[in-house]
Amino acid sequence: MSIPPPSGPQPPAGSYPQGPYPQGSYPQGPYQQPYGSGLPYQPWGQGYSPYSRPARFNGLAVTSFVLGILCCLPGLGLIFGLFALPQLKRRGERGRGLAIGGIVMSSIGIVLLVAFFGTNAAHDFWQGFKDGARDSRGSGVTFTVKKGECFNTPAGSLAGDAYDVDKVPCSGKHQAEVFAAFGLPAGGYPGDDAITKSVEEKCYGLQGRYAMDSWAVPDDVDIYYFTPTRQSWRLGDREVICMFGNTDEKGTLTGSLRRDATTLTEDQLAYLRADAVLYDALATAPDTRYIEDDMPGNRKWAARVVTALTGQSRQLRTHTWQDGAAKPVAGQAGALERARGEWRMAADAADAGTFQLHYDRGGALLEGHAAVTARKALGLATTPPSRDVGDRGGPGGGAETGERV
Repeated sequence: MSIPPPSGPQPPAGSYPQGPYPQGSYPQGPYQQPYGSGLPYQPWGQGYSPYSRPARFNGLAVTSFVLGILCCLPGLGLIFGLFALPQLKRRGERGRGLAIGGIVMSSIGIVLLVAFFGTNAAHDFWQGFKDGARDSRGSGVTFTVKKGECFNTPAGSLAGDAYDVDKVPCSGKHQAEVFAAFGLPAGGYPGDDAITKSVEEKCYGLQGRYAMDSWAVPDDVDIYYFTPTRQSWRLGDREVICMFGNTDEKGTLTGSLRRDATTLTEDQLAYLRADAVLYDALATAPDTRYIEDDMPGNRKWAARVVTALTGQSRQLRTHTWQDGAAKPVAGQAGALERARGEWRMAADAADAGTFQLHYDRGGALLEGHAAVTARKALGLATTPPSRDVGDRGGPGGGAETGERV
């Protein structure tokens, strides 16, 4: 190592004593700094100063180590680590251990990632993610219940969130019985209100296909449904499940309400299909409280009921009935034809009072003694629902007010 000469004028050659110096003595000269004046020694530069800064860490090495720990982008962690090693030598920077650690952890991450996607682990993970998201549904489910199945909820209520159900036989007590399931159209989430309106209309329309005998549905039965939420919609959930439940959300039902081709005889099906023609027409009444609020609409509705009664009585008279049911069914057909005359006069009524009079007479004939007798002969429910026909859409109530109830 060469030592640079001190700054300032150089002494003349030979001014220093030649030869070895006595122990503890130093040559004195005009350029010797006296004790206490300035620095005692000449500093040789930054590299030898006790206050010099240490070499900085290499940025690529640090990045490689961080990515290796996180395992989020193992490929980048490996690349950064490999590029960091030659930079460390060239620049004299620190971080070799970090770079090597990043390379090792990133390599392990790559191996695990390949194993993850090369097996069923990826599918299982995605399915678990979807199930977890569906657990947060306000009225959705992670379970599968099919048409005709009955269940209880662990929470003991059909209101609020439902995360699981316990399937039970429909013959015993249960909270709900599934009568329909369908999918909503694809596209953006339509909103809670739009889904509720659509689902209510569809579920109420489908109940008659499952419970064809409306007389067999108890008065304390209501309709509930499970629907997708905004969160589950993003995962492709479009399923709606319609079910019967008690009007008391914590109440129960007993026995199945299913009355369709899977449970009914040929004669029972024929009678109930004829009934459905009438009830479908009754359900089209104008949505007004008083008859006079929409007299033209009520007259058109009565005319539709007349047409339905014509079709219903024709079906009852043309079917071949077995086991002594022919005469009772013929009696019901005659009652329906008399009711048709009353409904025709209601359709021609000039005022609400006249309309109400003929409606009351015609409505009494629809579910009267003849209907009970025919149903008894066919083995169907014989207790009329505790409702006025107006609950199916027809106007009812007193003649003075013309109020629909």
